[in-house]
Amino acid sequence: MMPTPVILLKEGTDSSQGIPQLVSNISACQVIAEAVRTTLGPRGMDKLIVDGRGKATISNDGATILKLLDVVHPAAKTLVDIAKSQDAEVGDGTTSVTLLAAEFLKQVKPYVEEGLHPQIIIRAFRTATQLAVNKIKEIAVTVKKADKVEQRKLLEKCAMTALSSKLISQQKAFFAKMVVDAVMMLDDLLQLKMIGIKKVQGGALEDSQLVAGVAFKKTFSYAGFEMQPKKYHNPKIALLNVELELKAEKDNAEIRVHTVEAIVDAEWNILYDKLEKIHHSGAKVVLSKLPIGDVATQYFADRDMFCAGRVPEEDLKRTMMACGGSIQTSVNALSADVLGRCQVFEETQIGGERYNFFTGCPKAKTCTFILRGGAEQFMEETERSLHDAIMIVRRAIKNDSVVAGGGAIEMELSKYLRDYSRTIPGKQQLLIGAYAKALEIIPRQLCDNAGFDATNILNKLRARHAQGGTWYGVDINNEDIADNFEAFVWEPAMVRINALTAASEAACLIVSVDETIKNPRSTVDAPTAAGRGRGRGRPH
Repeated sequence: MMPTPVILLKEGTDSSQGIPQLVSNISACQVIAEAVRTTLGPRGMDKLIVDGRGKATISNDGATILKLLDVVHPAAKTLVDIAKSQDAEVGDGTTSVTLLAAEFLKQVKPYVEEGLHPQIIIRAFRTATQLAVNKIKEIAVTVKKADKVEQRKLLEKCAMTALSSKLISQQKAFFAKMVVDAVMMLDDLLQLKMIGIKKVQGGALEDSQLVAGVAFKKTFSYAGFEMQPKKYHNPKIALLNVELELKAEKDNAEIRVHTVEAIVDAEWNILYDKLEKIHHSGAKVVLSKLPIGDVATQYFADRDMFCAGRVPEEDLKRTMMACGGSIQTSVNALSADVLGRCQVFEETQIGGERYNFFTGCPKAKTCTFILRGGAEQFMEETERSLHDAIMIVRRAIKNDSVVAGGGAIEMELSKYLRDYSRTIPGKQQLLIGAYAKALEIIPRQLCDNAGFDATNILNKLRARHAQGGTWYGVDINNEDIADNFEAFVWEPAMVRINALTAASEAACLIVSVDETIKNPRSTVDAPTAAGRGRGRGRPH
């Protein structure tokens, strides 16, 4: 007699468990890595991704590509998440972290298929990661912070390394200098929000500039604007959150009056009263988040003042940080201490747009990049590349130890872990060996992307590292190996540490899953009122 089957889950529930589903999860992660594999390094290719609305994005940044791919596989999503976390934490190395995680999984796949318990794999990986991180800390080179010239050189080298794999790698020296200047202008907190990036179409990349202060696009203006002066020296700046125009009555209020003039006059008087107060405060430049009407524009023009209404909030805040003062919500307390100051205010033409510049700010803890370039996608990609470089420079200021990039640090760690694995017995030996082998994916991929013979170059690298050439990595320009520390391919040790820990955590996470249960799409809660016409959904 057959035993009655126990139905526990709702029908249509898809549950898979055991080794086959673990292997399928690993394969899914490898597919994700395939998507970004070719973008690694200076010879990496770019991806063009078109979203549902037809907007095209060209990118080389691992995190951007993975964000735009709509990944539905639950296990593969973890790889997208580690790429995002690497982007948020360090800014660069998003492609490497995805590749490493996928390669760790690929190396343990045969062991999983043979039935080795996942917990043993996880334990070995944790040990290996700990050893690798300690080794990085031990061999990283610290640059003296006290010596400003040295520190600046270090930061420029790190920024150049971050930019060398991007679209703008030809101009990396030009941009690296700009990025370091920008980060050096910030205060100790190094807030990203304080660096504004504005894009203006047209012109060449070299026309991009860094403004030590604030620049924003000229706002919508009324008649009378052209009569206002466009340049001031040492002006006082009023930052307002006040509307300076006649209000149209929106409410259906009913007011019974005998003389209409009284109300109309009162309205005009309120406006003129506000304008007079602003004028008497001594401010020469008036910026407001809310609109400034035509009457006010004319009034300011007659008194040689400049005004801009509808300034975006973040620009207003950055102006406040740069020029001092504070944003006022009423005009009654415009004393000298709430007004900002700067040395020069001017409005200039850049490309087809007009921009307002505030330079020579006393409290300048902020700066603005103005990027030029032909196509819009190109400028967006430049912005993403600069974001990576800025993040790297911020990291390098806080952690002043660097390692050599270009696959050098991975080869050194690989050699160290391989040597270590031979000193321990048991299954751990195989697994730490597999971890060591997985680290070689970075130099191997660098070679593949540049069209070199990867096996040949990796053999040379292994031999050189065995002889004690710690910083030897792939030399992209000469299809050979070179001392990348001498070649100034530097990156903050923090980037590598973060990439290793994130990648191994993700690999452990995926290995530790032994069952995937997918609930069926719920049919009960589906909207049933679709066919009812435009009624209120009442029963017939």
